Amino acid sequence: MAPPLPGYSSHFGLDNIPFGIASSDLHPNPACATRFKDSVMFLDKLDDMLKGIQNLPEKVLAHSTLNAFAALPNATHRAVRERLQSLIRKDEQLHSLPAGTVEPISAVIMHLPVDTGDFTDMSCSMDHAQNASEAMTGKRSLPPALLHMPIGYAGRCSSLDVSGTPVERPLDGLRAGACRNHWQATTEEATLTASQAEAHIFGYVLLNDWSARDIQGFEMVPLGPLNGKNAGTTLSPWVVTTDALNAYHTASPPRAQKVMPYLADSGNDALDIKLEVRLSSPKSTAESEFACRSNSSWMYWTLAQCVAHQAVGGCGLRTGDLIATGTVSGAESNEHGGLMEYMKQGKRPPRGYLEDGETVTLSGYCGDGVGFGECVATLTPARELET
Repeated sequence: MAPPLPGYSSHFGLDNIPFGIASSDLHPNPACATRFKDSVMFLDKLDDMLKGIQNLPEKVLAHSTLNAFAALPNATHRAVRERLQSLIRKDEQLHSLPAGTVEPISAVIMHLPVDTGDFTDMSCSMDHAQNASEAMTGKRSLPPALLHMPIGYAGRCSSLDVSGTPVERPLDGLRAGACRNHWQATTEEATLTASQAEAHIFGYVLLNDWSARDIQGFEMVPLGPLNGKNAGTTLSPWVVTTDALNAYHTASPPRAQKVMPYLADSGNDALDIKLEVRLSSPKSTAESEFACRSNSSWMYWTLAQCVAHQAVGGCGLRTGDLIATGTVSGAESNEHGGLMEYMKQGKRPPRGYLEDGETVTLSGYCGDGVGFGECVATLTPARELET
């Protein structure tokens, strides 16, 4: 858990109404909350104002995770969100709400929004795959399967932390020292098509999957990443609902191959989320400061297709499952979502890999009043290996 950083009021207008888990000195037990501008509303204090909503169990919003609420029908999530919008519309200062309901964002602590049992990180960006290939081999190429289906790997849930929590540099087991290189929901086993999948997605968050590139590069031949990806995975604290993003659907990317029937979509299922990564250093030199911009609509596969592909293998999906898109990059030099993409052979990159004390901030914004805030963490030194 970590205190929120100031700002991002414009991301949380009446058209957003996200869900998260918050606590404070006045509200010490973490519980379900929403955010309007820079005010956090503790939803367990609004039982009387949320009465009458179909299929909303009593006290479900007093839970310390969103899992029980996320497992409810989408119509119930929509009804709660619409009821909250109605309350805010009548009184945007929130003075009419019960005492103890509202606190400023600066006074609350945000927690991981869901208890995640399974985490899959996909690779959906053609530009990222080609940039990474060029960085590693000097040649732009794609994994053979990427044009046919979303590809990915199963991540480790124990490394998930909420935005603001520092990430400790991992130890390199091979060299016995610190590594040096760095950069939703269904309830039962089911097979889903991409066109059905969005009905099973509770909402969206930002995710920064930290990578120890020297460890990862050694262990990925021939298997997938293990300790190279286990040190930290940072999540933004507010879950933005599918309803809040309805207005930001845009054309799905053109596909180079005919997709399998279960991956077929409407052709308008990409999400127009403007993404920015900023890197800052306590040294505050021009060389250390760094930024890139990209957009989730540039990915070759949509998140609904990722959910469908996850399900088709027969593993089953459960409430709280986290499925990520992988690094989102564009074709231009200021659109590379990972530092490794800048490491072109024979060319000087704009900067090196992360140093201890540097902070990475990922933000996402859709339009007026609808955004994700930030997903931020600072890299701290590796602990000493005890012998």
